[in-house]
Amino acid sequence: MSAPLPPAFRHVLRCLLACLAGLLLAACTPRETLVEQGLRTQTLHRGIGPAPTDLDPHLASSLTDIHVLSALFEGLLREDPDTLAPVPALASRWDVSADGLVYTFHLRPDARWSDGRPIEAADFVASFRRALAPGIAAPNAKLLHPVLNAEAWQRGQLEDFSAVGISALDTHVLRVALEYPAPHFLSLLSHPVWFPVPLHAIAAAGPLEARGNRWASDPATFVGNGPFRLREWRRGQVIVTEANPAHPEAASLRLRAVHFHPFDSVDSAERAYRAGQLHVIDTLPPGRVEAWRASAPDELRTDPFLDTYFYRINTTRPFLSDVRVRRALSLALDREALVAALLRGGQRPATGFVPPGTGGYEPPALLRHDPEAARALLAEAGHPEGRGLPVFDILYNTSENHRRIAEVLQQQWRAVGIQTRLINQEFATLLEARRTGDFQLLRSSWVADYNDALSFLALFTRDSAQNFTGWSDPAYDRALYTATRTPEPARRHALYREAETRLLEAAPILPLYFNTHVYLLHPTVRGWRPGLLDRPPLTEVWLEASP
Repeated sequence: MSAPLPPAFRHVLRCLLACLAGLLLAACTPRETLVEQGLRTQTLHRGIGPAPTDLDPHLASSLTDIHVLSALFEGLLREDPDTLAPVPALASRWDVSADGLVYTFHLRPDARWSDGRPIEAADFVASFRRALAPGIAAPNAKLLHPVLNAEAWQRGQLEDFSAVGISALDTHVLRVALEYPAPHFLSLLSHPVWFPVPLHAIAAAGPLEARGNRWASDPATFVGNGPFRLREWRRGQVIVTEANPAHPEAASLRLRAVHFHPFDSVDSAERAYRAGQLHVIDTLPPGRVEAWRASAPDELRTDPFLDTYFYRINTTRPFLSDVRVRRALSLALDREALVAALLRGGQRPATGFVPPGTGGYEPPALLRHDPEAARALLAEAGHPEGRGLPVFDILYNTSENHRRIAEVLQQQWRAVGIQTRLINQEFATLLEARRTGDFQLLRSSWVADYNDALSFLALFTRDSAQNFTGWSDPAYDRALYTATRTPEPARRHALYREAETRLLEAAPILPLYFNTHVYLLHPTVRGWRPGLLDRPPLTEVWLEASP
């Protein structure tokens, strides 16, 4: 018989066995996912598209930018997601003159920057001056042009900014005078280019009216005024925001934090969602739609969306400067086959550029699939069966969705003799190529900034910072200029149709389909109301376990 173990040794052995049992139990216990952790801490984990380059509202150029900036900033008004009607934000109320030319906004006296400093009417005046400053080159500064003399000042035709129709009547009263009655004016005010920015924080970090000021890229210098404030930014990984205690609605805010996770790959985002790391993803791979519809239909969302997926053509490039070649590119496309082959979320083949029904507008339905007409145009241009044409580059940002669509277009163009080559770039690199015109065919999409056809058509005026095609048409610009100054809807829409017809016939763009927003939303997310512009108010969102 073995001798009994000494008491001290037995104690050590029991401790070792207890530790081993604890380790085994920990190894067998599933690790808490971010979704589970988020439910416990009221932290929303949101998957977004490619990461923003900075968080300056005046430089916002994508829907991803707007998603993040809407947490960190707010302007005079918001829009109700369901009706798109303007609702109060920093302005508690507003008055409009009888002629529709003067708007007076009464600011909330309790509005504060995230550093506690009061927000005053003078902050808006200085912010709008910055957004219009040539040095900042704000891509959406055109949305400020309805303001009296705003365009003239930006173009250098007016030196005195006090002549621009923006003034502080009092500490909390802001007056905005317009060049012309603009029925959609209040809808503009929820766009980030209209947001106030913290001039005191910007000036402390660098030049006020220049790009690249570090205030918008460093949590140590960042100041906002939204329901959340910036806490951490790990580049390419996550943007961490937390509830802003200085916000007027801080007491009623149910979410305590929102983490924005950028993804270049939609497949990677979907895998992260399945792994319990995200509450919502920005988009879903088309090949996965039916699987989710069958297995978890309550998590699959296919929301209406004012968005057109299209390609820009660089009309300054050889061969693409010929409208016959551009129209052949359009006529060769079978948009119905593209939608049927790849998309499963209620998208519709594009018949024009503006989605039908935008702001009550019904656009011309001019786009069609006619490969014989495409071949005839190529022959007329001196390129029968595509002979003599170069291989055109199709440039798209890294994404499985964009690649699959480009492959279908490549096949359809090959059928009429047009050869193409697929080029993918990271999103930031693509934006630079777009800005400098270093492309031939460029994947693009446009989500309306407001519910009016002008939000789409204004992209391609001669002076638009969002054009990038090199195309312009004085008659197109005149039609839109007149439309903006025509308050009567039927006449205004007729001018829109005239302009859109000219755009489609000139073919500097290739509209492919009218989009829906196809994505995944976890059942614990409550109060999610994205609306037609995909801007869910995060002040209304909370997390709650399913009963």
